[in-house]
Amino acid sequence: MKFARNVALVLAVAASSCVGAFSTSRINNAMKASSNAATMLRETNGGLDTDDILPSFSTKEEYVSYLKKAGSLPDGFALGTAKGTFVSVEAPAMGPLPIKATVIHLTEGPTDSWAAVFTSNRFPGCPVKVGKDRLAKGHPLQALVINNKVSNVCPGGDGIAAAESVCSAVAEGLNLPGGANTVLPSSTGVIGWRLPAKELAEDVVPKAIEAIQADSAFAAAEAIMTTDRYPKLRSKTLSNGVRVVGVAKGAGMIEPNMATMLGYIMTDATIEKRKLQAMLSAACNSSFNSMSIDGDESTSDTVVAIASGLKPLSSEDELRAALFDVCEGLASDIVRNGEGTGHVMRVKISNFPGSEYDARRMGRHLVNSPLVKCAISGNDPNTGRIAGAIGSFMGKFFPKESVDEMSLTLGGRTIFNNGKFVLEGQEVEEELSNHMADAQLGEHDDFPQHQRFVEIGVDFGGEGSDVTVLGSDLTKEYVEVNADYRS
Repeated sequence: MKFARNVALVLAVAASSCVGAFSTSRINNAMKASSNAATMLRETNGGLDTDDILPSFSTKEEYVSYLKKAGSLPDGFALGTAKGTFVSVEAPAMGPLPIKATVIHLTEGPTDSWAAVFTSNRFPGCPVKVGKDRLAKGHPLQALVINNKVSNVCPGGDGIAAAESVCSAVAEGLNLPGGANTVLPSSTGVIGWRLPAKELAEDVVPKAIEAIQADSAFAAAEAIMTTDRYPKLRSKTLSNGVRVVGVAKGAGMIEPNMATMLGYIMTDATIEKRKLQAMLSAACNSSFNSMSIDGDESTSDTVVAIASGLKPLSSEDELRAALFDVCEGLASDIVRNGEGTGHVMRVKISNFPGSEYDARRMGRHLVNSPLVKCAISGNDPNTGRIAGAIGSFMGKFFPKESVDEMSLTLGGRTIFNNGKFVLEGQEVEEELSNHMADAQLGEHDDFPQHQRFVEIGVDFGGEGSDVTVLGSDLTKEYVEVNADYRS
């Protein structure tokens, strides 16, 4: 098994795939206008925000420099990271293993304005249990602590006590007046191992607190990684200067409801707790709960939004749009960074004869098909596999709905219409294969060279729901990573 991943996110890899589904009808005209205003500001604020579509990068250094510049923290936040080692009680023969901790601190005091979405896996990690309890009881927060390598899920010892001891170390190190109850823990990594709480509390967390800085969120994006090949960070500046900055990790065990993924969104906006929770829940449904890498739902997935409340908010619609943009950007980055991912599929579903929820289910079914994944991996335009996966889903779950008007496109070219394939010889075959090859990524790349997709369109005709789902292909690298995960 793997680390913690499950925020209402669906990364399905049926051996190496990623999927993300986003509603295309969620933002009203007012929100779009606010987003346009924020875009104009970004163009004049020296590039302090990430672009909606990230640019192409030729080196890892270019990518890192871009994220560091765009990761400027909102007012009232500081964070530190540190490394340490531990020896697993469950596998001592593996010797000393690396572990990292990240501490995020609200420097101006605790806040009641925080929201969270947790995995729906019935075997949640102990930090998830602690977090749900904090949320239910309405505790304010002043710090978050995140460790990688060990997910603290169903361990042999007292995992909740272990998580609380790390929170206590953070509260003591930062002199938090509210104590451990104002610290939210998260863990990601190997499932079933005991959390090395002593090493974290006595060594790694104190070093992370010593390293706290208020400049950039990039260090956190890097420290929370596990099998991720590169860090993920997205940011937005609202028209009145309010900042929204998010970081996330996740590369496998990704399938809603959330996956082995962690996400943290920080803002200096002033916003009521209930409104922030509603915004975050909706944003997660349209992003993290709409993608799949391998179809395995994590036990530790957590997405948190936290507001320092140091700046007035001029438009709730603008903040909502920024949250959606940051979450959808991070979800796209997670799929592109999927374990062994060589291609990212973007499936745009139109006029589905059912709800958006069911349309996303169909999209995930398509991107999670091992046959479709393998064809995409090999740049093989085996279009029958796409139609077959759709037909399988509709036959099982919507047998009474007509598919007579359904049309399919690949790379913008119609390949199926009115119940028949539209394939016209070698020239079309090569065009479709070239489209896949143009979207290919390096399976070992430590930065995203481009943002291209294998574009698949599914239109059922008539009227219905519109969504977009992201998924990854299946490669030999995915198998190798997960065959040797714990080491």
